[in-house]
Amino acid sequence: MENQTSFFEAVFFDMDGLMIDSEPQWFQSEIEVTHPFGYTWLESDQVACLGGPLSRVGEYMFEKCNGAQSPQFFTQTLIETQAAKMRDNTPTMPGALELVRQLQINGVKTALVSASPRNIVDAVLDNLGHNLFPFSISSDDVEHTKPHPDPYLKAALLSEVDITQCLILEDSLTGMSAATSSGAFLVAVPHLVTIEESAKVRVIKSLEQLTYEKLSQLHVDFSCAI
Repeated sequence: MENQTSFFEAVFFDMDGLMIDSEPQWFQSEIEVTHPFGYTWLESDQVACLGGPLSRVGEYMFEKCNGAQSPQFFTQTLIETQAAKMRDNTPTMPGALELVRQLQINGVKTALVSASPRNIVDAVLDNLGHNLFPFSISSDDVEHTKPHPDPYLKAALLSEVDITQCLILEDSLTGMSAATSSGAFLVAVPHLVTIEESAKVRVIKSLEQLTYEKLSQLHVDFSCAI
């Protein structure tokens, strides 16, 4: 291949469910928001809403709660409830921080790319450290958030790299759709969902399986497969 490099030009990390173990908090927040309106939020509801965008979650809650409030009310209330939880506690996924730091030590460009709004991303970074990544992208920073590729295309633009030579780490179907449609390579760490491997997609169970060396080999494997 022309312009073949020895490693991915950048590695972009999703946030919820990938970098941070926030799905239990999201589930609790969703329960708290819908309970006053007589709806019992179930795990099946969480799966249906996994990965956002949050406007879609607000619409979903609006329907389940029989139009008790506006979709915007549910969206904003959920955002405020979840942001408060993230400021209090931001548990990371096993191997996540270690992988970010290992990549950066080896000179790899990184970024945090989330479908959550800016106040939730900042609440997370208040705990993890705003210097963990060179920059972050939230749903407020693009016209179309995931499942559209825009957040990852913007990350590549800001990193001054070719998106087709980048690796994206994702856990939800929404995020995976954004990743694959961007043209990047994808390593999926599925949470409550399943995905098939392909020439540019690999599936693992935990970020603990990844190191700089293993990603170097994966880069070779991807290059041979396409």
